Amino acid sequence: WTEAAELGSIGALYSLGTVHVFGDRAQEDKAKGIQLWKKAAMRGHVLARHNLGVYEGHHKGNKDRAVRHLLISAKMGDMSSLEHIKNFAMNGKATKNQYAQALKGYQDAVEAMK
Repeated sequence: WTEAAELGSIGALYSLGTVHVFGDRAQEDKAKGIQLWKKAAMRGHVLARHNLGVYEGHHKGNKDRAVRHLLISAKMGDMSSLEHIKNFAMNGKATKNQYAQALKGYQDAVEAMK
C-alpha cells in the first residue's frame, strides 16, 4: 500500500492509515495513521472521514470536531456516520439541527446514487 499511497491512491492512504492506527501488519503508530486518514479524507474517502469522526469523538473527546467529520461523511452517504450523529444528538453531544442536516444530506446522497 505504501507505493500506491505515494502515487496518490486514496484507498491505499486509508488502508495504510488503518494498518498504522491498529498496528495490523505494521508497528502501531496512531499519529501516522491519523495523518494518512486525514489525507485520504481530504481527497474524498468516506470511511477515512468517518473514522476521523469516531476517533475525535471517542478517543480525544472532541465532540465538535467529531460531529464536523461525521456530518461530512453522512452527507456522502455513510449510514454509520448518520447513526453516530443520531446517538450524539440523543446524548446531548450534537444538536437536533446537526442531526437534521446529517439526515437530509444522507438522504440526498442516497437519492443521487440511485
